[in-house]
Amino acid sequence: MAHTGSWRRALRAAFPVTVPVLTGYVCLGLAYGVLMAANGYGPLWSVLMSAVGFGGSMQYAAIPILVTAFEPLQAFLLTLMVNARHIFYGLSMLERYRGLGWARFPLIYTLSDETFSLVSTLDPPEGVGRRDFFLCVSLLDYGYWVAGTALGGLLGSVLTFNAAGLDFALTALFVVLFLEQWKERERRPAGVIGVACAALSLAVFGPDNLVIPAMVMILAILLGGRKLTCA
Repeated sequence: MAHTGSWRRALRAAFPVTVPVLTGYVCLGLAYGVLMAANGYGPLWSVLMSAVGFGGSMQYAAIPILVTAFEPLQAFLLTLMVNARHIFYGLSMLERYRGLGWARFPLIYTLSDETFSLVSTLDPPEGVGRRDFFLCVSLLDYGYWVAGTALGGLLGSVLTFNAAGLDFALTALFVVLFLEQWKERERRPAGVIGVACAALSLAVFGPDNLVIPAMVMILAILLGGRKLTCA
């Protein structure tokens, strides 16, 4: 019973901080499910892609791959380019997830962009364990995404309308998350670093190849700043 009580406390603490992700993921999931249905894939496929793949932006990028001639090498390279940023997310979370035992596996699996923005900056309130809090945040976000795509798939299967432009919902969510982070004064330097590195990478490498160089620069600057702070 004590363990059940700790999970309830963790869930009550985690839910309010995930509300922005809930609103974003429901909209994104609906858009994704509708786009899948518009391309001939029913609700079951949308749910399976979200529950197993859980790729977010890559799921959007995968829709054209699914409806055209399959090219394995192109699909692999596209997936690598789109999701390479998660390598840096994972590396930066090694210390934060240290000592959490079995929980590390679901935490790693469910580490999306939005979940990373929460678990990397938030600490559990007093009386709530780190493992339970991080798990609740991660699993809630995961559930929001799967539920949103299920609703979108069902909606898209019964309604027919022009779905052009729905994929912009993903970009809109990133903007909202950035603005939420910007509200906290102590987090603004990290935001400035991210924007500056992205702009420099865009200028040097172009729009098709900016993600990985930008992430490398951001990671190098943040790690360098951490070493200077520790010194």
